[in-house]
Amino acid sequence: MEKTFEKDAQYISIVQDILDTKEFDDMKHIRHHDNNRLDHCIKVSYYSYKIAKALHVDYIDVARAGLLHDFFVERTVDYNKMKDKFLLFTTKHPLEAVENSKKFFTINAKQEDIIKCHMFPMDYRIPKYVESWIVNLVDTGLSINEFSKKFGYKLSYVTNLLFIVLLNTIK
Repeated sequence: MEKTFEKDAQYISIVQDILDTKEFDDMKHIRHHDNNRLDHCIKVSYYSYKIAKALHVDYIDVARAGLLHDFFVERTVDYNKMKDKFLLFTTKHPLEAVENSKKFFTINAKQEDIIKCHMFPMDYRIPKYVESWIVNLVDTGLSINEFSKKFGYKLSYVTNLLFIVLLNTIK
């Protein structure tokens, strides 16, 4: 997807105000699996947007909330305590992302649900909308793919294959 999203004028018009903020751009300095959080959020947003358009559902809310789903700042966490790390990455960060999103942008109830529920089933919040499920599944697939690169390409090939099958079943 190397900068493919930048050529999609409709997508850019939907998310440009988010991409233009310093606070959002600062996420490029935060590590996320094999890359940075900014790139991860853009991928989740753009792939979710394309799927939502193909399914004729609210692609605007999907694009915006997909971009904001990990818009949080890591607070000091004792990473030696597995409990603290698990809570941050399952239950706490979606709520912080909602809070930050509301601080800098106007988000509606559906966008809030998309952001808040993107960690299901690792978190107890069940998505209410089909749009929330789209972002949830795309984020999960991309995260597994990104994370698996740490373990070599064999696992990455499997996740890529699963992701391709998922995308092709939606077409």
